[in-house]
Amino acid sequence: MGDPLLPGAIGGAGATTGGAVDRPPSPARLSHTSEKHPKVTLSELNMLRRHRELCDVVLNVGGRKIFAHRVILSACSPYFRAMFTGELEESRQTEVTIRDIDENAMELLIDFCYTAHIIVEESNVQTLLPAACLLQLVEIQDICCEFLKRQLDPTNCLGIRAFADTHSCRELLRIADKFTQHNFQEVMESEEFLLLPVGQLVDIICSDELNVRSEEQVFNAVMSWLKYNVADRRQHLAQVLQHVRLPLLSPKFLVGTVGSDLLVRSDEACRDLVDEAKNYLLLPQERPLMQGPRTRPRKPTRRGEVLFAVGGWCSGDAIASVERFDPQTNDWKMVAPMSKRRCGVGVAVLNDLLYAVGGHDGQSYLNSIERYDPQTNQWSCDVAPTTSCRTSVGVAVLDGFLYAVGGQDGVQCLNHVERYDPKENKWSKVAPMTTRRLGVAVAVLGGYLYAIGGSDGQCPLNTVERYDPRQVKLCIISWCAVNPMSTRRKHLGCAVFNNYIYAVGGRDDCMELSSAERYNPHTNTWSPIVAMTSRRSGVGLAVVNGQLYAVGGFDGSAYLKTIEVYDPETNQWRLCGCMNYRRLGGGVGVMRAPQTENYMWIRKDSVV
Repeated sequence: MGDPLLPGAIGGAGATTGGAVDRPPSPARLSHTSEKHPKVTLSELNMLRRHRELCDVVLNVGGRKIFAHRVILSACSPYFRAMFTGELEESRQTEVTIRDIDENAMELLIDFCYTAHIIVEESNVQTLLPAACLLQLVEIQDICCEFLKRQLDPTNCLGIRAFADTHSCRELLRIADKFTQHNFQEVMESEEFLLLPVGQLVDIICSDELNVRSEEQVFNAVMSWLKYNVADRRQHLAQVLQHVRLPLLSPKFLVGTVGSDLLVRSDEACRDLVDEAKNYLLLPQERPLMQGPRTRPRKPTRRGEVLFAVGGWCSGDAIASVERFDPQTNDWKMVAPMSKRRCGVGVAVLNDLLYAVGGHDGQSYLNSIERYDPQTNQWSCDVAPTTSCRTSVGVAVLDGFLYAVGGQDGVQCLNHVERYDPKENKWSKVAPMTTRRLGVAVAVLGGYLYAIGGSDGQCPLNTVERYDPRQVKLCIISWCAVNPMSTRRKHLGCAVFNNYIYAVGGRDDCMELSSAERYNPHTNTWSPIVAMTSRRSGVGLAVVNGQLYAVGGFDGSAYLKTIEVYDPETNQWRLCGCMNYRRLGGGVGVMRAPQTENYMWIRKDSVV
């Protein structure tokens, strides 16, 4: 008799006996991966450690003995792996002394190796980060840096900046540096600023992105620093003053304050800097020949803007959730959700209010509109609906009106365009596009409304047309074609950045795209830029505080919660965090940060 556990052993595959119901043959193999196993194993290993069973090494750290297993430490830490598997003397010792590391931090890190759990807080981060660097526990280094990013304020950013520099935490150093530059007016009043070594002071004040109302603030900050310890710092005055952009000062301040300062007057190099600035101000016809680092205006990154990600499609359904990104803290926070779930929603900002237009709720096409007030963290539904139901709609603001462009209504792809007057709370139709477009991107530049790409219901488009509201009064054709993109794109992201229209991602005839290009309205040409790090259709694109962000989308296999930012100087994209929710076809809008945040943020109940 055959083995009764194997298919076909009795009666053949698919046979029935005794009137049994037909059933498919049993599988030849069953694969299983346990989710419990890693947790249970770690837990048991930690129990062995606590009972000092099978431990083969004792770490002497400060006055503390820490029992452990070499194999666990080596698996978690490259530092220990090199120690225990190489030719070092410690590889043969049962007791190892480790110096220059805090014993409490070491115990926390060993606990993490056995439990995968650690708590980083103000009381331990300054000892934990150096210890994690020594043991090469990169994950803990990153967590410590993330914690310190969230602690940044004008009174401590210089200390965190120096701490990051000491421990070679480049990302934390970059964030602390940006924070210092953006908040310089508050930072210069802190005691940390007055205690800066001269090299770090120079690093800060030479930045083009120093956020000051005028160069007078930089001079005053330098003199405050100098006079905090005149005896020791007087020798550095010329070295520091050469990074103050004296030619950009007002003549009155240059002569009356800088030129008359006794410390400046007593230093020959400083007097030369003042004379250079006077010549620049007195001889405007000679200025083209006098350009240099001190005549270049600072270009501080704009502050106070935040990005909202609204609705979208996630885990098989449309969602109503809304979250807010603050580039200053790199944090995403949940805010009040919309009253309806909306995928393919159009989002724009008009009069400091965020509008969510149309979309699809998972069952129906919508013509309803909601409006969000960041000061109250509330959505209002008292906005007149559009005349057509629309999803995959493009929206933008031009001349104080909100425009809704294209989309689909469940029956057909639309070329309809209508605009909303907030004073009248009324929508009215304007001239239709020459082409039907769903998944269209819209942008406003130079007084024109651009409709970019999309799909005509049959295939993706690379065509672009623009609307001129000024020609309506002259009875001239309102929409006209401009040069097409190099790539067909539907469900793309677009935004105006540095007087170009950027078009990124989307989907062509067969796949999701990572490629990107930009339009120069003066030459009527599109040119490629570097591709994003991920393929993204249904992506949101927005400019926040002078930086271009790509948000969410679909890469062909997964919905994305990642965001990336574009650097035009290096022509590179880099990942810069994640939303709480994955979003395909969500809308994005940029607003000024609320003046007050005394309301409760919606707690994040789940991360999808």
